[in-house]
Amino acid sequence: MTIQYILFFSLALIAVASAVGMLISRNAIYAALYLVLNFATVAVFFLLLQAPFIAIAQVSVYAGAIMVLFLFVIMLLGAEQVGPQQAIRWQRPVAAVLGVILLAELGYILLSQTGVLPGTSTEIAEAFGSPAAVGVNLFTAYLLPFEVTSVLLLVAIVGSIVLTRFGRTNGEEGK
Repeated sequence: MTIQYILFFSLALIAVASAVGMLISRNAIYAALYLVLNFATVAVFFLLLQAPFIAIAQVSVYAGAIMVLFLFVIMLLGAEQVGPQQAIRWQRPVAAVLGVILLAELGYILLSQTGVLPGTSTEIAEAFGSPAAVGVNLFTAYLLPFEVTSVLLLVAIVGSIVLTRFGRTNGEEGK
């Protein structure tokens, strides 16, 4: 087993553990910090694929800007602690069935596929992850999802402004 496989599987374990920690955390701040750890491990995955530009973009955009926005919204809404919630009766059985289906699919993929790990059957393209390749791909093949994402971010910004303005219209503008 090479050093890359050891690094890959240890990072995969960290990524899965941080994702599970994010999901089960009762504190929204801790959940956001687990998400930052997950973003950092994904950035290291991109470094393993020799895509430093995508790794830097992952850290600066997601772990930086997006997480600052998440923490701002968490603090603004005062939702640091998740209180006890009453579960809907049908949620747990449906979640269990979907979890079993996911595990069955994962088992099928792991047992039926051969030679799909990087470096075993295919080589990474020379320009993979370069700024030019990312730009060409983003503005040709993925132009519609890029534009939809920009509209969704604009709606989120307008929504956060409306939420903050709503708090001020209740007589708080003088404070």
